[in-house]
Amino acid sequence: MSVSLGRAYTMGNADEKDTIWCLDASNGKPIWQHTYSSALNPQYYEGGPGATPTVHDGRVFTISKWGDVFCLDAEKGKVIWEHHLREDGFHTNRWGFAGSPLIWKDLVILNVGSSGVALDSATGRIAWMNGTNSAGYASPLLFKSGGKEAVLIFAAKHLVALDPQTGAELWRFPWETGYDTNNTDPIIDGDTIFISSYSRGCALVRVKDGKPEAVYDSKVLFNNLSPGILVGDYLYVFNGEAKMKTDFRCIHLPTGEVKWQRDDPAFGSLIAADGKLLLMSEKGELLLADATPEGLKILGRSQVLGGTCWTPPTLANGRVFVRNAKGDLVCLQL
Repeated sequence: MSVSLGRAYTMGNADEKDTIWCLDASNGKPIWQHTYSSALNPQYYEGGPGATPTVHDGRVFTISKWGDVFCLDAEKGKVIWEHHLREDGFHTNRWGFAGSPLIWKDLVILNVGSSGVALDSATGRIAWMNGTNSAGYASPLLFKSGGKEAVLIFAAKHLVALDPQTGAELWRFPWETGYDTNNTDPIIDGDTIFISSYSRGCALVRVKDGKPEAVYDSKVLFNNLSPGILVGDYLYVFNGEAKMKTDFRCIHLPTGEVKWQRDDPAFGSLIAADGKLLLMSEKGELLLADATPEGLKILGRSQVLGGTCWTPPTLANGRVFVRNAKGDLVCLQL
């Protein structure tokens, strides 16, 4: 869920239709909704949209798993424009598009196609594109190196850096995985970028003189969904594929050394705030913890949801918003 100006925005699917929801963040009451036809496509999970709405400058930008892109008025829900990328020949990957829209100046940048596409934020028309082949699943990210700004696209088989204005390729780093499962957002730390996939392992990539080189290519982490949280030099992250052997671990990012690992919690997602971690287990347990390279100290835990919970919690104004894959939403006062 995305929270802005007292409203919470999220997406779901029922009866083969997607709905973009705008809720009152204080009580959960619907303010507006926009619905359109969209196949559920459940594969190893409940199905439905994979991307989070992006709220920017009074507008809400969304993308469905099939490439239906909407720009809506954040206050009233009126459709400002819509663009259906399948009509342009873009191919979806197996689980559909999942990366959330990135707003850069007057462009909406999406992880769609061979290595990204950008739409004009005012009209929805294509500003640039890089092929129509299947994409990765991660959200586009901004990256600065050598004083230049780039957008990172974790594509189906490469990590690609582009000029955000033109889409021109600056460099690419090969990263092939089974079923093209480059799912998790890269983690940026200075001039280095950490990537991981559950069938491949992980790598730390340094950009030097405009070119990428591997600091290490390792098997210390097999990441599937939540990219984890970097606090200082230490990455706190869930390891392994969902439904298989998983654990929670701490990795010294510059070297790839595992400092510790534990089975509780076993799998889920997390955010960080006020020097603490807020973890959501895949079984719906919310945990507050202190984390250091020496270990994890759980300060509190509570079962707040059932079902499959892979969505990271959202923290805003002293409240935490959580949801599960079947569409139950909960707001908790911290």
